[in-house]
Amino acid sequence: MKLDIKIKQGLGDILFDTPIEDIVAVLGEAKEVETIDNVDDMPTTIMRYGDDVSLFFEGDNPTLTCIDIADEDCTLFGEEVFDMNEKEIVALMVSNNYFEQDADTEDWGERRISFPEGNIDFFFEDDELMSIIIGK
Repeated sequence: MKLDIKIKQGLGDILFDTPIEDIVAVLGEAKEVETIDNVDDMPTTIMRYGDDVSLFFEGDNPTLTCIDIADEDCTLFGEEVFDMNEKEIVALMVSNNYFEQDADTEDWGERRISFPEGNIDFFFEDDELMSIIIGK
């Protein structure tokens, strides 16, 4: 499967709002499955496919709502984004009309650059991209 990030749509052939069963039919069983059932929040199921891709499903009839990607072979707008530094990624996003951005340092030390219009967050450690989180 080609790991092409499609903002607000998904990753390659894995699309948001897809039920768990349909994802398993395409990707097979996850290496690890975790269920979080908080009283205040919707039930969440996290399916981890190795260290590189985690899929988050929410709701009583769980559908895909979020993807955490650390696979160095993934692309964004046709570019191999894990080969880029923070400045290059910001330039890529701006050149694709995602102007609004927010930056912060997480408690665990990674720097986060968010583009709220695209529901996408980039996490850096020492200016090296570590992971990307995309949502619908």
